[in-house]
Amino acid sequence: MTSRPRRPGGDRGQITAFVAVVIVGLLALAGLVVDGGRALAAKSRAIGLAAEAARAGAQQLDLATYRTTGTRQLDPAAARAQATAYLAANNAHGETAATTQTVTVTVWLTTDTALLGLVGVTTLTATATATAAAVSSLTARQAGPP
Repeated sequence: MTSRPRRPGGDRGQITAFVAVVIVGLLALAGLVVDGGRALAAKSRAIGLAAEAARAGAQQLDLATYRTTGTRQLDPAAARAQATAYLAANNAHGETAATTQTVTVTVWLTTDTALLGLVGVTTLTATATATAAAVSSLTARQAGPP
């Protein structure tokens, strides 16, 4: 039995480079799936926290104005403070703004990546904004049924 002569500069080692490229591609794809899910979860949590903080702030009525004039309006300073306290109690970072009618809260959450760090992406940030207004049951009844 004779062996077949090898060509100079043959294909030896070519499969190794191909496998390395495919492995990197598969890890990047897995990173998108895993870390994409983590990003969606962070976005959902940010939306919830922003809405909850805005609602907490919208409960801060200016009682002195209501008692003297009957006008329902928010106390902007107390509303901002309550919304900020809600974010702090839930370990969230954000900005709050309030007027006599509405409270607006913007929340941003940073999530560390699990697999995308292999390609240089170490964190993902989710941002959400929510606005709430003080509404009484009397106001809701006057507006009519839904």
